[in-house]
Amino acid sequence: MIHLAGDSTVAPTDGGATSGHPALPLLGWGDELAAFLEEPVANRAFGGATTRSFREQGNWKLVTDGLRAGDTVVFGFGHNDQKEPDALAAHGGYRERLTAFIEEVRAADAKPVLTTSVERRMFAPDGTLRHSHGPYPAEVRRLGRELDVPVIDLNVFTRWLYTSLGQEESAALFVHGAAAARGIEVSADLKKDNTHFTTAGAVAVARFVAEALRALAGEGADAAPAGLELIRK
Repeated sequence: MIHLAGDSTVAPTDGGATSGHPALPLLGWGDELAAFLEEPVANRAFGGATTRSFREQGNWKLVTDGLRAGDTVVFGFGHNDQKEPDALAAHGGYRERLTAFIEEVRAADAKPVLTTSVERRMFAPDGTLRHSHGPYPAEVRRLGRELDVPVIDLNVFTRWLYTSLGQEESAALFVHGAAAARGIEVSADLKKDNTHFTTAGAVAVARFVAEALRALAGEGADAAPAGLELIRK
């Protein structure tokens, strides 16, 4: 079983409730993950979650109540922790709470996996993509090294994704871009929302997470290398 703990960028779909159009949902990559894995996925992420509120609102208990030896717990926090810089500073409360989660997962003989936050699609006037998370992704990488926890670097992946597609085409990963392509009008707030994915964005990230999880599980390690097949005879 794969358990997901995180914020709205991981969370289940709203079914189009925010946009008013079922074909234009807001959803996190966690909503699409099960489609690319054979293991079942339990997604406990919710919008606005921080490493503190996830425990306080009871969602962490939902994770631990269903946790079994050998399960994997994937963490995706940071977007909202940075909005509470005193209590949840990257090298302070954020790190401390992630560490506590990791310790509890390991105590249950399960496997923790960290992710860095997906980047916000915030292009500067000169066309470069801003770094919108400050020290938080680096703190996750550091924590992974120090505690020997695998890190799936979604910040790096989404920065590559947005810049590879380009400023205009990457808009299709979000509701406002998908809506514009269909000639559908959305609210002013959604027109500015470059944080929350619609289906195309969630699918792209979920595919990457699924591949990363398979790699961490050792998939392909016992396959015969194909190099000898390519040697000209």
